[in-house]
Formats: sequence, structure tokens, C-alpha cells
Amino acid sequence: YHVLLNKSINMVKLFALSVLYKPTSDVSPKLLKATYDLQQFSFFQRSSVQEFMAFTTKIITERCSMGTRQSVKEQEYMCHVYVRADGLAVVAVSDHEYQYRVAHNMLNKIMDEFTAKVPPHQWPGSDETNVVFNELPAFLARWQNPREADAITRVQEEVEDTKIILHNTIEAVLERGEKLDDLVNKSEMLSIQSKAFYKTARKTNACCNFG
Repeated sequence: YHVLLNKSINMVKLFALSVLYKPTSDVSPKLLKATYDLQQFSFFQRSSVQEFMAFTTKIITERCSMGTRQSVKEQEYMCHVYVRADGLAVVAVSDHEYQYRVAHNMLNKIMDEFTAKVPPHQWPGSDETNVVFNELPAFLARWQNPREADAITRVQEEVEDTKIILHNTIEAVLERGEKLDDLVNKSEMLSIQSKAFYKTARKTNACCNFG
């Protein structure tokens, strides 16, 4: 989707982190926990931006095969997703300057800590309202500076670049014949206000495209 940006504001590196559970490839993923840093956006845009980030996170997780990693680029934004073989998924939304290898290292750390705090047998019956995982905002804050955060973890296991599937647009992960506009119109996750925001911003040339 398109989000109007104030170019005078310095862009943060990370906008959102989400943990989801996707038990099988044909079951819609369920959000377990999410956190956002949307200070760069105007107060009146934030709720719509957050809704679209959650919407996009779910779409990309749905389209990501079990046991695979993807980084999906939409101009100034990237969505990094890892769906583990056991169905646990973590998604990070960043700007495109945030190195995808560092992002996927971060996803590994979040998964390990989440699994330690919330054991797998709890995932099927859990959702965002009852999952206790207060560490996610700390991850978002700590990894805002990718160089500093990655220096701490570089001595540990790193993700191999060859294992990450890169896409230049969200359209590449949609199924044949699917259109983002149609998914937006049909979505029950998005409010009427957010859908109107999407349509208005999409018609504006002075904007950045974030699928």
C-alpha cells in the first residue's frame, strides 16, 4: 500500500515485529504477538499504517512455505519473514537499508527466545490476548541499529544469504491472478477508514509504495 511520508523525518530502521503461528501450509496464520514503532508517521496515519502492516504481514506469512525465509521489497520497505518447520513464524518490517542477513539473524533470536518463554504446546490455543511475551518491544528497540546489534551476535550462528528468497515486490508472492487491491477490498482486518486511506494514497504520486 502507499504511505505518505515526511522526507524531513529520519527514518527508523525497524517499524514492526510480529510472531505468528501457522500450523500447516493451508491454514491461515494466527497472530501471537506484535509490536510497532510508527513515530515517523503522522498521528492520524498511524492506525491505518499499523493495520496495513498487520495485513501485509499475514499475507506474506500465508504465502511463505514452511521452513523457508523470504525478504520482500516494496521500494523503501522490506518485509522479512521466516516460517519455521514447526509452524512458528516471525516477520520484521524495516526500511530497505536494513541488511536482510541481519534481519534474519534477528528473527532467529526472537524465535529462540519466544520458544523458551512460550512452549510449542501452547501455540494452537493462544492468541495475542493471552500470550505472555513482553520481550518483543525490547527486540525492536535493541535492533534499531543493525550494525550495533549484529556486532553482538556475529560470533554466533549466522544465516546463509543463499537460503533467503528475495522478492522485489509483494506481487511476486501472491498467487497467480491475485491482486493486492482485491485482497484489500475483501479483508476483514482493515477498517473502512484504512481502506479509504489506501485508495486515496494509491492515487497520489508523491508517495512511497509499501505493499
